[in-house]
Order: sequence, then structure tokens, then C-alpha cells
Amino acid sequence: GAGSAGLVALRGSAPAVDGLRLLNAQEYRTLANITRAQFPAGGPFPEGADELGLARAFDAFLADEGPENQSELRTAIALGEYGPVLFGRRLATFSHLDGADQIAHWSTWATSDLLLRRQIAAAFRKFVLLVGFDNPRVWPAIGYPGPSLWGPPH
Repeated sequence: GAGSAGLVALRGSAPAVDGLRLLNAQEYRTLANITRAQFPAGGPFPEGADELGLARAFDAFLADEGPENQSELRTAIALGEYGPVLFGRRLATFSHLDGADQIAHWSTWATSDLLLRRQIAAAFRKFVLLVGFDNPRVWPAIGYPGPSLWGPPH
């Protein structure tokens, strides 16, 4: 019990977020930090995860999934939050790392020896890129002119 209470204390509280369909404030905070680590502002993308609403899009997507997928993705979010404690032997959760440390920590998930960490990183990476690249504001940065008005070639 004391270990669980300690983990909850490390996570801390998160500000309320209006309009969420499924995630609670802590889950949303973690997910927003993961999306920022994967899709930071600058570089080839003038807008980052926050401006593109990636975490909110994930919440909407997750709300329409079945209970099993919701449970698995919520578990993945929790593992992401507690990753620095569980895998990095740090006394800070993911949301309490600064931006550069979040990016550095999250990048270790993609190359981890632990299959579960690689799977979680790949799942979030695929979703964030799918939603990010689907946003018309990103298209100029990737050289995509947008969908053809005439449909696919015959």
C-alpha cells in the first residue's frame, strides 16, 4: 500500500481539462507530454503537438474504441508516466521531467531491450504521426499538396 501511495504522490495532480471524452486529467497530461516528445514544435514542423491538438485527438479516438483497447492504452499511458521511476531509477514521473529530459527518456523506449517498451513507443509513434500528418497545417512542411479534387488516378 505504501508503494502505491508513493507512486500516486510522485504523479501529483494535474489541472482539469474540459471536454475530455475518456481520459482523466493525469492521463491527459501524460499523453500531452508524450505527444510533445514525439512531435515537438520547430524543425520541419512549425507547429507542435499542442497546437495540432494531438492529445485531444487521441482522447477522442480512444473514447470510440472498445473497452479492451481502452484499458490497454490507459495502461500504456500509465507505464509511460511511471517509466522514469520503473526503468530509469529516477524519483520523478515523465510529466515532471523537463522537455529535453522527456524527449531523451521517451527516445529510449523505441530502442529498449524490453519488448513492451518498444511496443508502447511504436503504438504511440504511429498514432501521433497518423494524426499529425492528417492535419492540413502540416502538409506544407512535408510537401503534400493535399487530396486531389479529382480523386485517385484511373
